Amino acid sequence: MPFAQLVIGPPGSGKSTYCDGMHQFMSAIGRKCSVVNLDPANDHTSYPCALDIRDLVTLEEIMADEELGPNGGVLYALEELEHNIEWLQSGLDRLGEDYVLFDCPGQVELFTHHSSLRNIFFRIQKLGYRLVALHLTDSYCLTLPSLYISTLLLSLRSMLQLDLPHLNVLTKIDKISSYGPLPFDLEFYTEAEDLSDIIPHLLEENPMMRHPKFEGLNSAVIELVEDFGLVAFETLAVEDKKSMMTLLQAIDRAGGYAFGGAEGANDTVWQVAVRDGMRTMNVRDVQERWIDRKEEFDELERKQLEEEVRAREAPLDMGNAYNEEDEDDLEEMQRNIPDSGIKVVRRS
Repeated sequence: MPFAQLVIGPPGSGKSTYCDGMHQFMSAIGRKCSVVNLDPANDHTSYPCALDIRDLVTLEEIMADEELGPNGGVLYALEELEHNIEWLQSGLDRLGEDYVLFDCPGQVELFTHHSSLRNIFFRIQKLGYRLVALHLTDSYCLTLPSLYISTLLLSLRSMLQLDLPHLNVLTKIDKISSYGPLPFDLEFYTEAEDLSDIIPHLLEENPMMRHPKFEGLNSAVIELVEDFGLVAFETLAVEDKKSMMTLLQAIDRAGGYAFGGAEGANDTVWQVAVRDGMRTMNVRDVQERWIDRKEEFDELERKQLEEEVRAREAPLDMGNAYNEEDEDDLEEMQRNIPDSGIKVVRRS
């Protein structure tokens, strides 16, 4: 049974960067992975593309032929893919049992109320794939209460629309400290509980929010999100191995994937480590690493990297040193060999 991630999120959230990073990471841990591009506007992918919607239809062609703008063109392209789902099915058949990452377009209407993308996902599911929707959002949204509340609503609407195992992810968490101090610890934002505490900060952000009608609206939105009790967030720094492993384990739990089968000699180091309970990062670890003590950890990792480089170079240097010492010892031994008085005559 093949598994797949459906990578969605607004423009600039890091979907293609994530697909590239996760593809490399899975290759490193011994999991065979392929990436499928479902974005007709993405004409330059940083990852090796196993299947590309642009081989079926391109945004430029649609905009020229149908006289549509970019957003309308992307919607049209997904409708075209829905009507030609056999093309996608035949491409997926060629991938066999590969773990698949679907890099989706960034138009939010595709995963909030437009039906084509959802229908495509359901058709993929009928092919036997175990799917997990991964909704990425730039962690910059935490810097403004209004952005955070909008993100909560968008995440909730996406979860209800797609009706699949679903994880919301705050990307670029390694940049969060550069945006200035947050009014709450990171755990407040990732757990999305006791959201009424954010209302005073929302009023400080915009004096217009002090109007009674806005106060009522804000309270209603917060109560809506809390009543559903569905929204929570994982975090991701795509260049950090521990962060990637933590997220991948959360995805595996959501989709039912297990690292490897029975234990065997062919298991990779990563497979054994994960099965044996490799320690990952919780939200307090993330707070400490990327917010409270970022500079200290950066310096520590820099020193560790330098030590690893020196350790890799050391055996070569030692090998050269041993060779030189061996030659000196040999010369010394030859000088110290006593003359036995026996002369050896070699006949030609």
